[in-house]
Amino acid sequence: MQNYSQTPVGQIVAKDYRTAQILRSHGLDFCCGGGRTLEKACASKNIELEQVISELEGLQTSDSLTENYNEWSLDFLVDYIVNNHHGFVQKALPEINFYAEKVARVHGERNPNLYDILQKVRLLSDEMLGHLQKEEEDLFPQIKELVREHKKGSVKEALIEALEDEHDKAGQLMAEIEELTEGFTPPEDACASYRVLFQNLEGFQQDLHKHVHLENNILFPKALNLEQRLN
Repeated sequence: MQNYSQTPVGQIVAKDYRTAQILRSHGLDFCCGGGRTLEKACASKNIELEQVISELEGLQTSDSLTENYNEWSLDFLVDYIVNNHHGFVQKALPEINFYAEKVARVHGERNPNLYDILQKVRLLSDEMLGHLQKEEEDLFPQIKELVREHKKGSVKEALIEALEDEHDKAGQLMAEIEELTEGFTPPEDACASYRVLFQNLEGFQQDLHKHVHLENNILFPKALNLEQRLN
């Protein structure tokens, strides 16, 4: 049985992505904060460690299947991230911006938080679209060159560090949006557009968590490890 308490939460999820749902349900950050051990992560949130471990161990007896992203080749993982997560972001952000502007315009006087949400959505959009471009034009070609040619010096560690910082910024913006929306919970009398906005924001946060996890906890470390082995 795995020693969960002293395992970094990012590694727990890297081994079995089903654990992400359990950690998320307890408010534990496994993407940007993936380097902390489960024990420290629980302590920071005043969460009962043994309860979380019990839920994680329950997965070991489950027959449900999970994608083992940690076993995928680097170039295949890059393609998966671009096709699934980058594609999702590029499609979702224009729609989120549309509804954020519409709902703030119609309901902002009654709920001023909507103006703050709109501002943060715009910041998030600028941050994410620039981030995707940097990955697709700079880092990902470097990783593919490393895999294809085993060329020393292909991957720039400083670029990875910069991208991880951008992950932190995007994660913080989404955390602030989650707080402003009270956990993406619309008012009881909310109109359809209001509800669609909050649903889309929640879906975007879930995708962002997985996107950041795949990069911070799997893709980036494996690329740097391969780079180091060539030295």
